[in-house]
Amino acid sequence: MDARLVQMHDSAIPVMGGGHDSDGWQVDSPWHYHEMHQLLYAFAGSVDVDGAAARFRIPHQFAAWIPAGVVHRTRIQQVHSGSVFLSAELVPMAGERLRVVRAPILLREMIAHAMRWPLGSAEDDDSRAYFACMARLCPEWIADEVQLALPSCRNPKIEAVIETMRSSLATITFGQLCRQSALSERSLRRKFSAETGMNWAAYRRRLRILTAIEKIDSTDETIGGIAADVGYENQAAFAKAFRHAVGMAPSEYRRMKRPSIN
Repeated sequence: MDARLVQMHDSAIPVMGGGHDSDGWQVDSPWHYHEMHQLLYAFAGSVDVDGAAARFRIPHQFAAWIPAGVVHRTRIQQVHSGSVFLSAELVPMAGERLRVVRAPILLREMIAHAMRWPLGSAEDDDSRAYFACMARLCPEWIADEVQLALPSCRNPKIEAVIETMRSSLATITFGQLCRQSALSERSLRRKFSAETGMNWAAYRRRLRILTAIEKIDSTDETIGGIAADVGYENQAAFAKAFRHAVGMAPSEYRRMKRPSIN
């Protein structure tokens, strides 16, 4: 995979951190990496980030932690979003992979407030203290990881199977996928697992939860209706699966207030 370094500041000038406002941007970046850690957050809607081994759709209740040097690409579809970049030296235990973490109110508010110090602007005592404080909080934030990743796929036949699952999530059967792909059940199971690292049932469960999150975020449809839309026969089973993946019930997720935006 070809990836280039996107330098976030002049290497001759020490920088502790800075805000990066991507509000309303239309971004589909190439593969790249930074010399700084990045905390990416959508204040509304969701953003998509691909890592080397997985793709992440990150709704506004969560954030992406991208350690310095980790190759990734980002898609932002005109949503209110922003990032904080922190010097790699400030968070030495940053990990070596991209992850999705819960975004408590303090994290959201601090990212919003960080926009008053855009990355590249002159630092002062207040900004240095602010970003040092954020860095001290990062180990706790990045430890609160949630499993909201879908493995990346580069096999066109398996990608077509996944797109069929996505478009017919409530009704698709494995037999229908076999017929569409012209593969036997054994071959499709083997190829799907080899390509994604997950069996198709586990992949479908995670895809159902991510699709449900999008619907909860963007519609006023009832929780029961959303459960049916993504393929659950009853609301209780959906609530159990949602809580296992997200750490809270669907109704609790919907009730969570978005942060005030400065």
